[in-house]
Amino acid sequence: MFASPSQIVPALALGLSLGFSGAVKAADTERFDSYTQGRTIHFDWEGQPYGAERYLPGQRVIWSFLDGRCIEGEWYMQAGDICFIYEDRPDAQCWSYQIDATGLSVTIERDAGPALTLTEQKRPRDEMICLGPEVGV
Repeated sequence: MFASPSQIVPALALGLSLGFSGAVKAADTERFDSYTQGRTIHFDWEGQPYGAERYLPGQRVIWSFLDGRCIEGEWYMQAGDICFIYEDRPDAQCWSYQIDATGLSVTIERDAGPALTLTEQKRPRDEMICLGPEVGV
């Protein structure tokens, strides 16, 4: 049994759109990965140091608010956003991002209040130091 032209066109369009979507996702992932991998990027919020993220192979990251505590996680692309899952927070945090001549900027929409936008520092003022596990009594 053969498909009619009216059945082929929608199936072809769906296949093309899924293929295009997959290609765009792969290009976004590759672009973000090539910009970040092997780097530690320091972020500002409204002109003040906010935190830093170290980008490792295999889409792994280490985040710090520059307080000596570091949190491991990983990132992935979803619908054009960059999403992070950290060891202390299993639900994903997804950010829109932009890479241009000024560097990387990321924005997350929040339930309460305005969106939060972080921008890459060109000359970090603080180091990202990870102090190791906390020892308690």
